[in-house]
Amino acid sequence: MKRYSVFAIAREAMRQHQGWEKAWASPAPKAQYDAIIIGAGGHGLATAYYLGRNFGITNVAILEKGWLGGGNTGRNTTIIRSNYLQDPSAALYEKARGLYENLSQELNYNVMFSPRGLLMLAQTHHEVRGYLRTVHANMLQGVETRWIEPAEVKQLVPIINIDGPRYPVLGALYQERGGTARHDAVAWGYARACSDMGMDIIQQCEVTAVRSKNGQVEGVETTKGYIGTKKLGIVVAGHSGQVAEMAGFRLPIEAVALQALVSEPIKPCMDVVVMANTVHGYMSQSDKGEMVIGGGTDGFNNFTQRGSFHHIEETLRALVETFPMISRLKMLRQWGGLWT
Repeated sequence: MKRYSVFAIAREAMRQHQGWEKAWASPAPKAQYDAIIIGAGGHGLATAYYLGRNFGITNVAILEKGWLGGGNTGRNTTIIRSNYLQDPSAALYEKARGLYENLSQELNYNVMFSPRGLLMLAQTHHEVRGYLRTVHANMLQGVETRWIEPAEVKQLVPIINIDGPRYPVLGALYQERGGTARHDAVAWGYARACSDMGMDIIQQCEVTAVRSKNGQVEGVETTKGYIGTKKLGIVVAGHSGQVAEMAGFRLPIEAVALQALVSEPIKPCMDVVVMANTVHGYMSQSDKGEMVIGGGTDGFNNFTQRGSFHHIEETLRALVETFPMISRLKMLRQWGGLWT
C-alpha cells in the first residue's frame, strides 16, 4: 500500500493522477478463514484491524450485506465524547476517544477528527445536579470535563439563546477534547489498513445462516456461498439479535430508529458540539457548513432507516427556541439509524 502524503499528491499531480491504487481490494471469498467478522462498518472493520495489529491474525474476512460503512456508520451524527457518569461507560468511551487522537496518523488516512469541544446543556435544576455529579465522577475516572456557567456557554456558542422561556440554559457539562470525526473516513481508513494486512473485505455478501456442530462454529452460509471458519464475530449493531439467533443463542437487544437530519449549508456559526438532553436534540456544524441535528428515537421497535416527521418536528420545535437562527434554515435531508 502506498502511503498518502503531500509528496504523493505532488508526484501524482505531475502524472495526471494516474498512479493511485484502489484504497482496498474487493476479492472473491476464500473457502476458509481463521476468523470472520460479520459487518463492515466502523466497529466491524476496527475489530478486524486490531485482530491483525495486536494479535497477528490476518486470515480474516469481513462480510457486509450492503456496502462498506453503509449502515449505522454512515447514519450517525459523528459525535465523539466520553463524559459518562458510570465507571464502565467512561472507561470504554475514554479509551475510544483517546484512539481518535492519533487515528489519522496510525491509519495514514485523514479521519477528520475535530476535538472542537462538546457541551451538554443543563436546562433543568435536575440536570444541573446530575452534571455536577458527573464532573466529580469524571475527575475520579481521569476524564477531563468541567462545569461552566451560562455566561461561558454564551461565549462559546454566540448563537444560543440562554434565556428561553421553557428551556433556559442553567449551565453545561463541558468536555474540551470531545468533538466529531468523519464517520465515512473512519470506515475507509480501517478498510484500507485491513486490506493492506491481507484481509478480505467482501461486500454485497449477506450471511443467511450460521453452521455449527456441538457448540462450535464451522462456517456461515452467505449469498456468495458457504465460507468456513472456527471464529465468528457479530458486529451488526441493531441486527445483532437476528444474527445471534442464526447461531443458536439469544441476545436481549432491541432496535429502534434514531432520527437525524442536516440543514442546507451556511457560513460558520458554531464551532462546538451542543447536546440538549432535556429535549433530546443535539447539533454541530459540519465542514461543509450543514447544521447536523440529532433527534429522538421512534417509540416502537423497528429496523427502518427512514426519517420520522413527527420526531423531527418535536426536536426542531425545542431547538428553535434554544437556537432561534435555525428557524430560517431549510432541511436538506433526514434519515434514521438503528439504535440499540
